Amino acid sequence: MTTKLYVGNLPFRTREEEVLHLFEAAGAVVSCNLIVDRVTSLSKGFAFVEMGSEQEAARAVSLLDGRELGGRTLSVNEAHPRKSPTRDDFEDAAIDGDWRADRRRRY
Repeated sequence: MTTKLYVGNLPFRTREEEVLHLFEAAGAVVSCNLIVDRVTSLSKGFAFVEMGSEQEAARAVSLLDGRELGGRTLSVNEAHPRKSPTRDDFEDAAIDGDWRADRRRRY
């Protein structure tokens, strides 16, 4: 079973091949997805790497978490699914960000 890892605090000039090569030292890499800016095509500073097994993922975390790359300390941990927003999240944001919300509640 494959395990997806989150890799954070990457240098912005990092290429996908560099990340792939870095993680191959820990085991078989199934996929590597470096997140890039649409306009500049530079890295946004994070990536997702899918390792072949849980043992290889654990080895990658222990080897690479805290390691320095390009003057930046990497953050490597198991990726979690994105939390889908609920209606309450949007209502809270509207109340917190809208100064008129307080006036509407008073009257």
